[in-house]
Amino acid sequence: MTDSNRPLRVAVVGAGPAGIYASDILSKADLTATGFDGVGIDLFERLPAPFGLVRYGVAPDHPRIKQIIVALEKVLGRGDVRLLTNVDFGTDVTLEELRHHYDAVVFSTGSIKDATLAIPGVEAPESYGAADFVSWYDGHPDYPREWPLEAETVAVLGAGNVALDVARVLAKHADDLLPTEIPANVYEGLKASKVKDVHVFARRGPAQAKFSPLELRELGHVPDVDVIVDPEDFEFDEGSMEAIAKSNQTKQVVKTLTDWTLKEGESTASRRLHLHFLHAPVEVLTTEDGHVRGLRTERTRLTGDTSVEGTGDFHEWDVQAVYRAVGYFGSLLEGVPFDELKGVISNHEGRVLAPGGETVEGVYCTGWIKRGPVGLIGHTKSDASETVKHLLADAAALQRAAEPNPQAILDFLRGKGVDVLTWSDWEVLDAHERSLGEPHGRQRVKVVSREDMIKHSRGTV
Repeated sequence: MTDSNRPLRVAVVGAGPAGIYASDILSKADLTATGFDGVGIDLFERLPAPFGLVRYGVAPDHPRIKQIIVALEKVLGRGDVRLLTNVDFGTDVTLEELRHHYDAVVFSTGSIKDATLAIPGVEAPESYGAADFVSWYDGHPDYPREWPLEAETVAVLGAGNVALDVARVLAKHADDLLPTEIPANVYEGLKASKVKDVHVFARRGPAQAKFSPLELRELGHVPDVDVIVDPEDFEFDEGSMEAIAKSNQTKQVVKTLTDWTLKEGESTASRRLHLHFLHAPVEVLTTEDGHVRGLRTERTRLTGDTSVEGTGDFHEWDVQAVYRAVGYFGSLLEGVPFDELKGVISNHEGRVLAPGGETVEGVYCTGWIKRGPVGLIGHTKSDASETVKHLLADAAALQRAAEPNPQAILDFLRGKGVDVLTWSDWEVLDAHERSLGEPHGRQRVKVVSREDMIKHSRGTV
């Protein structure tokens, strides 16, 4: 096969939904006008298992969302996209090395770090990032097996679905999570939790909350957990009323919250989940030796355009732990231009841009590392389509890889001692996790140690 009559070789780095959708779209593309004979795609993943945040960022009691994996499995199971896991970009392979083996590289590494919250006391040991907590309860292999759950009263900062997930998992009784794929160590940790009250704080009003209606309604059905919403936290400005009128989702969220404010009678549950609006966190209060003893918030008011301003009215809340669910942030990738302010790869519509603004030939991005941590699965698909469209438009002019043979990258990685896993290895691990769940009527029980994941993938345990 001559170089002028070979497949376009593309490396996609990151095997979450964004990377898999980009690979799927690219695999079906017509390359007639590019000078290449079809396309060969290698999908790289740092962890031993694929699926990214669908596996490690969705609460275990949301199996409906995790069903996205079924569709992703169908793409990878076809065989026209080669999965190479347990390969860490920047450590096991560099951008320069990928460019030696591929005509184009697409980054889809997502956003996995917590965004910062610049308030005093936020570095206290009992002040946690939501992303870290989510990774713990989802069994991410890079996180410790234990989580400190000594607090009886907890604050969660944020007004999105991640804040709801964190609050719900903290408030929910561990036994009610047993039918899910919750790892054994997480169950034991939550079983021993001392939590009684979870307070969620949003700096804006109910109509500005980013909860999805279904996730919000779920809170009202958690056994032995009462949801409490203070009517004094309700305020609507012109922008709020406009948002309610224009969005059925906003209307449903506001209705659910309003119904909770009208509930009568004392709380009878052993645990309570409080939703507070128009409270902006201003300080994590600490003891003399630096541990969390409370949270100070400032009452805010809507300004007419759905934004808020402080009122000078401060409240102190007696909490022993704080969870920050204020957003995700992308991670710098070695050798790839990065926008430190936005937390994304510097790009224009998926074409990566050098610091001077010129396009970096043959390098692209998609998903949250391209646009930031916003949007649902539908956005991820359209996002991937845009990036692939530009890649195909550039294909004919790309500098061709020096070593495009598909076997060469495997020889290179294994020569460096990298234990590369493939789709067939994942199928072995998948079958093992499902077998762990079967005796207990569960879909699966996750293997949470990287070493054990590799061993079970190889069938050597």
